[in-house]
Amino acid sequence: MLDLEVKTNAAGGADAVDVAANDRTSDLDVSAFFDVSLDMLCIRDMDGRLIKLSRSWEDVLGYSLAELEGGAMLALIHPDDIEMTRTEMARIEAGASGGELFGIINRYRRKDGEYRQLEWRAKRRGDRIYGVARDVTERLAVEQDLAAAKAAAEAANQAKSDFLANMSHEIRTPLNGVIGLAATLGRSGLEPRQKEMVDLIARSGATLERLVSDILDVSKVESGRMNIEIATFDLEVELDALVEMQRSRAEEKGLGFDVRIGATTRGDFLGDALRIKQVLMNLLSNAIKFTEQGGVSLEIDVAEDTPGAGMAQLGLTVRDSGIGFDAGFGVFERFSQADGTITRRFGGSGLGLSICKSLVELMGGTIAVQSAVGQGSAFTVTVPLSRTRSLADYDQRALEALGGLAGGDEEGALSAGLRVLLAEDHPVNQRVVQLILGEYGVEVVTVENGADAVAAFNLDRYDLILMDMQMPVMDGLAATRAIRAIEAGSPERAATPIVMLSANAMDQHLAETEAAGADRHLAKPFAPPALIQVVSDLTAHAETGEKIAVNGG
Repeated sequence: MLDLEVKTNAAGGADAVDVAANDRTSDLDVSAFFDVSLDMLCIRDMDGRLIKLSRSWEDVLGYSLAELEGGAMLALIHPDDIEMTRTEMARIEAGASGGELFGIINRYRRKDGEYRQLEWRAKRRGDRIYGVARDVTERLAVEQDLAAAKAAAEAANQAKSDFLANMSHEIRTPLNGVIGLAATLGRSGLEPRQKEMVDLIARSGATLERLVSDILDVSKVESGRMNIEIATFDLEVELDALVEMQRSRAEEKGLGFDVRIGATTRGDFLGDALRIKQVLMNLLSNAIKFTEQGGVSLEIDVAEDTPGAGMAQLGLTVRDSGIGFDAGFGVFERFSQADGTITRRFGGSGLGLSICKSLVELMGGTIAVQSAVGQGSAFTVTVPLSRTRSLADYDQRALEALGGLAGGDEEGALSAGLRVLLAEDHPVNQRVVQLILGEYGVEVVTVENGADAVAAFNLDRYDLILMDMQMPVMDGLAATRAIRAIEAGSPERAATPIVMLSANAMDQHLAETEAAGADRHLAKPFAPPALIQVVSDLTAHAETGEKIAVNGG
């Protein structure tokens, strides 16, 4: 390192810079660096006087070197930055941090009155401070603009999420009435033409409900709030009903539907069964929708790192003989359709495969596709899972359970004579629940708000409470907390199962449901079997006091 000694004249200006260097550098002219440096080089004394500056100071601040050299550094600094600068100057002069300074930014006044922001690095050597500054005004302005844009984008994204959540509630509430009443009406004695019209209403309602769910899922992915819930599940049991439902759809279109299940797919695994079913449902639905002739096939297999137990890889392959698409088509991009006529011919938002890709990647898996126009497509999904017990243990317990069921009496879905308290302010939804449960001889007592539900609970006993989340006077969460408080004050009174019926179906609403003390969250719109199942589950477990886990049921 060169040792610079600066001699000043009486006015404080720099007369010359003498360089005392070793033999290798004694012939170098250090002053040349001050003339050519793009950064702002500076040497000052311990009194804060500028002794020597590089030519770049003229370019940045507009003063000549003759105007700057010999003057006080603090005279150029913005008044609001003087105190901070004095503090840092004192630190380096006192030898703090090895007499070095790094990353300090302060504002210097240009000759035209504008201020520029300079970032400094400096070091004390003897009774001189050697520093280099860089004009970072534009860089900081860009960073500030980016930060403001990021904050605005985050605010807009939050506003969008809030809007979607609110709109979901507003759409799901009347949609629940449409789907519930259509399903109930479909089971009554109808003429063929009437039955056909009711079926169309039910299918349209289901399509609309799926679209609302897709939009909510996209919002969750964008905001980073899409969660993967890891739990134990029986793979074949979880997928069986889904596969049979899609088989029926394929057969209605006159399509073949071939299912091949590997020998190792049975058993209990750790993973997110709901998201796996969501992905498979979308792939099978698309395959059937876009296939006019031929058929659809599904292959389910589990490849195990350690046979019988341990880590495993779930493989799902869905093939069809449908319309296919070009290799370069971005099938996993949002709102993508294979051609301009697809939406008109087949319907759909173009969101499903984008959501599938996000879900599979969140689960640590992969999704790929091979396709050709007019020859069909093949989607392949892999998702890592792990077994919770060996195949041998699983098979043994299945045999024991089968033996225990032999000779047992089969019970109905619901026991006649159950008394259910329904808190629901929407007249159509009140009637939906009454019609669904009334078929099984269940007595439904209906109130229109949470306060009335608490009052009714105080006056009488019920086998189960169905509680809407959003109601006037008192909402369902507050009412549930009040009921649980009453039970806590009456130890002799057994806990009554509470099901939260809500068009709010986002993760935060499930958490609020559980925190309030409800036993289950049932999202609107729900089909009659879903309501019957949850009532059956909770009333069957009420006598044992077993707690049913809250879920999106």
